[in-house]
Amino acid sequence: MLTAGSTKGTAAATSVAGALPRRKTASGTAYHEAGSGEPLVLIHGVGMRLEAWAPQIAFLSAGHRVIAVDMPGHGESAKLPAGSRLEEFVAWFGRFLDDMTIETTNVAGHSMGALVSGGAAATFGERISRVAYLNGVYRRDPEAKAAVLARAAAIPVTGVDKEGPLARWFGDDPDSLVARELTREWLNLVDPEGYAVAYAAFAGGDETYADRWKDVRGPALFLTGSDDPNSTPLMATQMAALAPKGWAHIVEGHRHMVNLTAPDIVNSLLAEWLSFGEDER
Repeated sequence: MLTAGSTKGTAAATSVAGALPRRKTASGTAYHEAGSGEPLVLIHGVGMRLEAWAPQIAFLSAGHRVIAVDMPGHGESAKLPAGSRLEEFVAWFGRFLDDMTIETTNVAGHSMGALVSGGAAATFGERISRVAYLNGVYRRDPEAKAAVLARAAAIPVTGVDKEGPLARWFGDDPDSLVARELTREWLNLVDPEGYAVAYAAFAGGDETYADRWKDVRGPALFLTGSDDPNSTPLMATQMAALAPKGWAHIVEGHRHMVNLTAPDIVNSLLAEWLSFGEDER
């Protein structure tokens, strides 16, 4: 495990752009594309939209074809049916790659997007060259499992909880303020039905592909914040130990939305991950 230091200042504020233009695939997935070269697909988490990757799109598109997608039922993407499990979200991602005629790609996912990217790496074989698993969960303990299942069950009754995620995902430090407010805006925009379906799949998906990291042969980066209470450093190090080419990075002083609150560190780590194995080609 490697530990990266905290960043201070206005990097998060200056790196996050406004709304990004989208195209749609034939099956209804909205995406934004920038740059050229080896492809990299970015998948956001529950309640977010592809703009959550704005700092990474701006930085990594200098050397890669970067494609950020709106997850089903989020942004401008079509929904999946009620009751869809994590496996259906992984199948959706496979259809997206087919629609885009992408034969092989790198994929980075955040939170629920990490679960999807991990499932793709486990089941799509060599189609996934590298996988980056940002703030992703792995085998929650019984207390955490009960809490997330309770939150999922409450959504159809109480609607989308805006304040709970913000409290879990961010500290009170001044450097998190801009990212917190952007996240609040995205949560306010999310479709309640799409959110409920995705959150239920997220709540039940922490063990779906947990035994498959040994089968992921490409470089696998596991990255989280030292203070993330749910996608913990222990989870990242456990997964990294199982993947043949896995390694963990813990960003000190940050929580769940580390790609927004520490974009310079995350961008550097993703660039390192994308260069891993280039000399073997």
